[in-house]
Amino acid sequence: MTILSMIVAHANNRVIGKNNDMPWHLPADLAYFKKTTLGKPIIMGRKTFQSIGRPLPGRKNIVISRDDNFQAEGVEVVHSVDAALALVVDNAEAMVIGGGAIYQHCLAAAQRLYITHINADIDGDTYFPEYDLTVWKKIASDIRPSDEKNLYQLDFSVYEKV
Repeated sequence: MTILSMIVAHANNRVIGKNNDMPWHLPADLAYFKKTTLGKPIIMGRKTFQSIGRPLPGRKNIVISRDDNFQAEGVEVVHSVDAALALVVDNAEAMVIGGGAIYQHCLAAAQRLYITHINADIDGDTYFPEYDLTVWKKIASDIRPSDEKNLYQLDFSVYEKV
């Protein structure tokens, strides 16, 4: 059975984006994202795919779009979360990578959360959905102080549904 996981970096106020982009540049988080998702299928919405601008290498890229005419080279386009999940049944773990609407849609079905907590309140227009920490058990945490390349303290946490 495939474990459905979600990976996200969010600020204290749950901001994940602004103007269809991430409102920060955090090399440590980008490295963590790559290490955690490499070799696993990734599921994303069309806007997230377009903000990345290309398929991410070393991963099966699945893009969910309501636009029946949307096509992109190097990705599998589906039109529902259920269709995306049907493409990953043979994988040990599948990663939902955003954006806001896809996270909202998948949160109830997710079994694991990889959350980079950014220790700051950041202005944005896209948010990670509210989640109840009584339903999730933290199984790992790695706190990194801010430095010259990463302007905020980061807490790389992993949660499993209880």
